[in-house]
Amino acid sequence: MKKNVKNIVNTPWRKTATALYKRSVDGRVYGTFEVPMDAVVEYIKKKKEEGIRITITQIAIAALGRAIALDIPDVNVYVKRGNIIARDDVSIYTTVIKAESKEMSGIVIEDLEDKTIFDIKKDMDERVAKSKKSSHEEGVGNSKNVLASIPWPLRNLVLNIVRWWHVEMGKDLKAFKLTKKSFGSVMVTNIGHHDLQFGFPALTPIANIPAVIALGRVQDKPVVRDGKIVIGKVMPVTATLDHRIFDGSQGGVLASAVNQYLADPKCLETAPREMM
Repeated sequence: MKKNVKNIVNTPWRKTATALYKRSVDGRVYGTFEVPMDAVVEYIKKKKEEGIRITITQIAIAALGRAIALDIPDVNVYVKRGNIIARDDVSIYTTVIKAESKEMSGIVIEDLEDKTIFDIKKDMDERVAKSKKSSHEEGVGNSKNVLASIPWPLRNLVLNIVRWWHVEMGKDLKAFKLTKKSFGSVMVTNIGHHDLQFGFPALTPIANIPAVIALGRVQDKPVVRDGKIVIGKVMPVTATLDHRIFDGSQGGVLASAVNQYLADPKCLETAPREMM
């Protein structure tokens, strides 16, 4: 194999993932629901006319953060030595595609209980612009190249130690930028950017979070409103959930709350704490 081809297929993420992921033996719950997006599309259009560019991802993060803060705060937790520990604030990790390399990176939007959609937009716009540069990594992303540089037999050993120390023992690992906030309260990825409708992302073993949520491509679909079939904007949402934290009831509350907030995106202009 030519050297340049080998470098393309053996990206830092793929080399790390070979040690990171093992055969699944733990309890996971998978779920999906559809969100009417007509109100969101109209809201984005109106804000654009006002000179404010807001994205679907930003609105979804605001809605999810609001749902966790107000409706299901009991899932805002992590596992430490067999105990469930409540987090001090609500934060969401979201993925970013680097423009030059097409590698995935990510940022954590913190303190969502105190942020309006405009606060989230400002924070994300600034940090996403930086993260898209190939030379820039935030937080745990800085460790990816370090892990990828470790020879394969040792890579597995190092990742097992990292997993045990950070996930099982619940301790920070500053050498790898791993803290209880490194992946937020949950992860969100917009697979609609890749023209995908459905996907069930893996629960990253070293993330110590209870959910990874994927936003699908918004599309026109027949829907029933007031007893009539009309064409509406619909976004499929899928979730991979840690069954140690989530059950069907909490999954249902999450879906209902997100639907409620996205049906009235103007409510996201008020910080969740003001509603507590």
